[in-house]
Amino acid sequence: MASNRKELLNATKKFCDAFSQKKDPQFILSMFTTRIPISAIEYGDPQQAPFLGRTFEGHEGVQEYFRIISELLSYENMSFSEYVVDVEEGKVSVKGRAKFTWLATGKAWDETFAYVLDFDEAKISRYQIWSDTGSAYLASLT
Repeated sequence: MASNRKELLNATKKFCDAFSQKKDPQFILSMFTTRIPISAIEYGDPQQAPFLGRTFEGHEGVQEYFRIISELLSYENMSFSEYVVDVEEGKVSVKGRAKFTWLATGKAWDETFAYVLDFDEAKISRYQIWSDTGSAYLASLT
């Protein structure tokens, strides 16, 4: 676990900046720990999208999550605010905003979403996402 607020906040901002700048998934994966098992989950109904409602475990699993979302979605104007750091738990919560497009249909929507990141020595161990799954589902319909 990271030892102080500044470390956790900086690690979170680096992760969020990498997303907003559309960095390579391998670069983003390098921000995850290799010391303990990692996971990613985007909460929602798995019948609405293949990246929802299931836990992607290990580096291969998290890489699969990033692959699936990059095949289905694009985004622009991503920004982050309202960082909440819990040093005792080694977690940071953050609010994000972006315009997403479901690639197969071209339908777009503006979304506010939230991340909760758990850390192990300033590296991410658990990545949780709460998003507007209803809008994503509607955009996927032809």
